[in-house]
Amino acid sequence: MSDTPEHALHRRPHAPSMTGPFLEFDLPAEVERLHSEIGWSTGHNARTLVKYDSFRLVLTAVQANAHIPEHKTDGRISIHVLSGHIQLKASGRTFNLRAGGLVALDRGVPHHIDAVEASAFLLTIAWPAVKVTDEEDVNPTAVQ
Repeated sequence: MSDTPEHALHRRPHAPSMTGPFLEFDLPAEVERLHSEIGWSTGHNARTLVKYDSFRLVLTAVQANAHIPEHKTDGRISIHVLSGHIQLKASGRTFNLRAGGLVALDRGVPHHIDAVEASAFLLTIAWPAVKVTDEEDVNPTAVQ
């Protein structure tokens, strides 16, 4: 990581481990922490809670009217809204997600998010343990 002032703004002192046999989180407290950080002034802020080789769990908070531009991932994702209201646009559809709403997208699906109101959501990203083809599906627990 660079020591530029931009990177210094986003550092979190004494970040807890993002891997281990178990991890426990107080999500409302984590959302409040995101709101209190300097990064919140940009309209959204995020923190990776869990980081394994083939799995990520990212808590994201967005201000009302914030926009996360179109992007896609190599892994499958789910977006679970904890609070607020977002619109997720993907595959020619608009998903109106409020607290408790959940959408899952396959690998490589372009999507973007518009915050209708201040919101928080959990983004889960899961990559296959091995490269798969369209014809096969791999059970990650069977891979050694």
